[in-house]
Amino acid sequence: MNTLRTAMLLAAMTALFMGVGYLIGGSGGMVIALLIAAAMNLFSYWNADKMVLSMHRAVEVDERNAPEYYAIVQSLARQAGLPMPKTYLIDNPQPNAFATGRNPQNAAVAATTGLLQQLSHEEVAAVMAHELAHVQHRDTLTMTIVATLAGAISMLGNFAFFFGGNRDNNNSFGIIGVLVAMIVAPFAAMIVQMAISRTREYEADRRGAEICGQPLWLASALDKIARGAERIRNPDAERNPATAHLFIINPLSGERMDSLFSTHPNTDNRIAALQAMAQDMASAPAQRQAPMPRQAGQRPSGPWERTAEQPPAEPARPKSNPWGRNPTGSKGPWS
Repeated sequence: MNTLRTAMLLAAMTALFMGVGYLIGGSGGMVIALLIAAAMNLFSYWNADKMVLSMHRAVEVDERNAPEYYAIVQSLARQAGLPMPKTYLIDNPQPNAFATGRNPQNAAVAATTGLLQQLSHEEVAAVMAHELAHVQHRDTLTMTIVATLAGAISMLGNFAFFFGGNRDNNNSFGIIGVLVAMIVAPFAAMIVQMAISRTREYEADRRGAEICGQPLWLASALDKIARGAERIRNPDAERNPATAHLFIINPLSGERMDSLFSTHPNTDNRIAALQAMAQDMASAPAQRQAPMPRQAGQRPSGPWERTAEQPPAEPARPKSNPWGRNPTGSKGPWS
């Protein structure tokens, strides 16, 4: 049902794009708009992940320069039955994360340094499980296409001011059509984008909680990230607001998290859903999915996994990081 709903919303977005083209240039404009949409979607299919990562100045890491963070993603990917995605760090104090990529075989996950510094191991694991859920559901491709179309519709709305309404096209709506293209169409595109984003976030919360095995880890992480995003600005996200829907929590300081026009569901509602899920799992312990199962005798593969006879140990510090320094003032156990 969720896939059908998304397909219908994508069809509505494409139809809206073609409608704006018609309002600007008549039937010829509609055909041109369709060709532009096809070209932009083809380009975004192959290059959107690189563009998004570059916008946020993400740096790829591995087990050498971010061993604990990399181990978390590796364990969760194995738990979810996914190929190991490329793993990135963003030098940004706001706690947040996102996933991108056209399919599970070409996926990438990114977390900010603020996320690693301010959240516990368990909370970081839950956040990355949420992002891997997006990869598993192929939401990253869907959201990239939606963002591309929404941006293109807004661009056409701007073009309407300069090129719309002339007498040489066969647009029968005249200045009214131009005004609709300028004002109503971008607004409608934003509504469709938000509808898809909100639906996908609830599904990723549910699946992410299943992957890590602990819904309350994610509930706690969402609360911390939401409070952090309200008080810490994300300049790269502010410069590229079209990518805001990719993050687990809206990174834009100018948007209230519970706003009618937010790209994300209300955080309190998401937390309540996860708490209800935890209660359901507790009432059926036989069906509960243990976090990060491992073979007998195998050493723990994640920093949250410790056997009863193995006392908690102080995590080792990474010897280096992509910026050649350790973040200062950290509140997390790995920096």
